[in-house]
Amino acid sequence: MTTLLRRLAGPRSSSWRCLGAALRGAHGSASHLIHRGGARVLAGGGRPLAGRRQHTAAADPLEVDLKRLEGGDDGIVEVLMCQHKARNALGHVFVSQMRELVSTLSSDSSVRVVVFRSLVPKVFCAGADLKERALMNNTESDLFVHGLRSLMTQIASLPVPTIAAMDGVALGGGLELALACDLRTAATSAQMGLIETTRGLLPGAGGSQRLPRMVGITLAKELIFTGRRVGGQTALEMGLVNRAVEQNQTGDAAYREALSLAREILPQAPIAVRMAKEAMNRGVEVDITSAMAIERMCYARVIPTRDRQEGMAAFIEKRPPRYTGE
Repeated sequence: MTTLLRRLAGPRSSSWRCLGAALRGAHGSASHLIHRGGARVLAGGGRPLAGRRQHTAAADPLEVDLKRLEGGDDGIVEVLMCQHKARNALGHVFVSQMRELVSTLSSDSSVRVVVFRSLVPKVFCAGADLKERALMNNTESDLFVHGLRSLMTQIASLPVPTIAAMDGVALGGGLELALACDLRTAATSAQMGLIETTRGLLPGAGGSQRLPRMVGITLAKELIFTGRRVGGQTALEMGLVNRAVEQNQTGDAAYREALSLAREILPQAPIAVRMAKEAMNRGVEVDITSAMAIERMCYARVIPTRDRQEGMAAFIEKRPPRYTGE
């Protein structure tokens, strides 16, 4: 994967604030800025991300950014949500930028794990931008929510494992974004819920379908009918999140836990992990006989890989495998 190119409008621009905060929060990963052709570039590659427009003063403010980790964390990519003013609300600009980044990641074979995190303190994603939505007529609102649903499907369809790190509130569409990820970590102090019925709506970006598949239909109905918010520990007990941790002084405990989880995935054979994800995602939607056929097809795709041969050789030679994704 190539690295992210951003033209900066000046030292106080939103892109500088977002990128600077991301770099300060790297927690041991070697990521830094270099100058190239009049632009600032995240070190670790020679070209800007394919398909990413350059950020200028005339462009939309930066609300979603992308960061590649380096060194021992090479292969882990972070999607950074940094719309401080609206608390990462799902407005037109946020959704457009998120869609662009996810599209870039979907075709990048060097990506092993994607972590979705927020740079806004105590917030993962506050859900719909209600001020923006209030200005839409019925048709515009329907089309926008259809676009949100499409974005969540796009995230769910990423071929690599995805982790949502919820260090703060994840409400409505914010929780739906987390539900679209494969795995979720949360601070015990985080609050999450599909609260749409309290606003005269229902979850419309996949939540009414993904939550029942995750926690069971009865519990999902209770949560959606009541619009209840739950904390990180309760979410863990429900099976809504994979890991819940006490919040730390820097407010990023869930992110650190997500990074730890990503580091557990990183050493495994990339093609095998991708095929395992495809087998599970496709198999869970069909009957068991069809699911077994899907598993067989996915298994057949790993048999001829060099990684499978390397895995066998490493086992026989009693050494750690060195996977290349081939």
